Formats: sequence, C-alpha cells, structure tokens
Amino acid sequence: MNRKLLIDGFADGSGFLCGALLGYGLAYLLGFDVFAKGYGAASMAGILLVGLGGGLGVQLARHWLGKKTR
Repeated sequence: MNRKLLIDGFADGSGFLCGALLGYGLAYLLGFDVFAKGYGAASMAGILLVGLGGGLGVQLARHWLGKKTR
C-alpha cells in the first residue's frame, strides 16, 4: 500500500470529522436542531452547517497536508 495514499485518506477523514463536529456545534449554539423530526427550516440550516463544516474541514486538511509535504 502506498504510504502517501494512506496519509491522504486519513487527513481527509479526520478533516471531515472535525469540521462536521464543529459545524454541528455551531448549529447547536445557534439553536438549529439537526435531528429534529421532519425537514423544517431550522433542521435544514443545521444540516447545511454540518455539511459546510465537513467540506471546509477536508479542504483545510488538504491545504495543511500540502504545505507539510513541500
């Protein structure tokens, strides 16, 4: 197995997880219930924040990993 691929996969996964958890925390602080019954506006806003947090976490991890390998 290629070591670089393993490091890239670990960085992507951990970046997504950390970003999604931060997005969930922000949604919780703002009063958006991600796990509410149905798909109301507050629930959708919370889901959006979790998704954005996960995506930003992956991008940040890739950016950080790219700087470390140069």
